[in-house]
Amino acid sequence: MDNQSQLKTCYDEQGYFVIRNYFTSSEISSLRQVISKFHERWKQDNVDFYQEEAFNSSLITGSQYLECEDRVQLFNFISSTKIMKLVDSVIPNNPAFMNTQLFFNPVNPQQKDFWHRDCQYDLDVEDQKKAIQETQVVHLRIPLFDELGMELVPGTHLRWDNDEEFNVRQEEKGRVSSEELSLGKKIELAAGDLLVFSADMIHRGLYGLDRLALDMLVFDSSANFVDYVDDDCLPSLSMLDKIINPELFLTTMQLKSQ
Repeated sequence: MDNQSQLKTCYDEQGYFVIRNYFTSSEISSLRQVISKFHERWKQDNVDFYQEEAFNSSLITGSQYLECEDRVQLFNFISSTKIMKLVDSVIPNNPAFMNTQLFFNPVNPQQKDFWHRDCQYDLDVEDQKKAIQETQVVHLRIPLFDELGMELVPGTHLRWDNDEEFNVRQEEKGRVSSEELSLGKKIELAAGDLLVFSADMIHRGLYGLDRLALDMLVFDSSANFVDYVDDDCLPSLSMLDKIINPELFLTTMQLKSQ
């Protein structure tokens, strides 16, 4: 499936789509080199957190762990024609860059993966119900190694939880967020695949194998998400000349300057 209108229909109805072997082995190899550099430096700087509970990091494009050249490489990858074609298919009007995240296995083997909607960490239940009816944040997940992938509940970007989903996700009535959900759909991912999904659908990452996946987050610029963007993860003015297609970042920078 590579027709953009088909992908848009799939995303609108199900909340996600996956394209197999979207990236070449050389594209993944180049990306893996930069991301591994970030990851090793981040782990050294966050030893206790990494050992005890971490399963992801963020601000990969920031200046703390990567040199300018590596950051420019990442910015060019994120805004490449290959990726922007898909971003534009799900957010046709002025998509904006929000952040990057890196997902990995927790060190503690007892730590379990868990169901959630991204919006639950900022909003109470009533506001979560509103959030899923409004403009949504989109994740583009790029696994750097073969992994167990994601488990999603299709269509939940458009509807509220049923009783089972709510009790598990919110850990109500004795349920825990790592339990199986009857409508969950597992999507294994291999290096080179791309999964595009709504941040507000019910989902969980599946721990295991050599999990190391880069997520890019983008949003519709008409939505009020710009406060979530860290200035340091945007390109500097001097970098913009080295970014072939900087519009995704320029949109965010314009929003922040308003």
